[in-house]
Amino acid sequence: MDDATHYDSISTIESHINHFLTSRQPPKTFCPSEVARALTHPELQSLGYSSWREAMPDIRSILSTMRENNDVEILQKGVVLEGDLGAGLTNVVGPIRVRKPLA
Repeated sequence: MDDATHYDSISTIESHINHFLTSRQPPKTFCPSEVARALTHPELQSLGYSSWREAMPDIRSILSTMRENNDVEILQKGVVLEGDLGAGLTNVVGPIRVRKPLA
């Protein structure tokens, strides 16, 4: 993926994430897979994905960056995850949910 395509990928995915963040006020959450499934077929193709599942690592990476910037909270079983979650949330095993920070 070249730099322009990577930037487009981040921009497109962030746009979808921000849509979910604005449409679900805290304490409401969403699953990162909802973002992936919201990508249209043309968006998936233009970003180099053949299915929404292929977008998941990039979505988790963007969410990790957003968490570092205090733009989102990452939850598991209803509890906000603290500490080092790894680059791209690699230290997190199992399903996660996302929301705007409460504070």
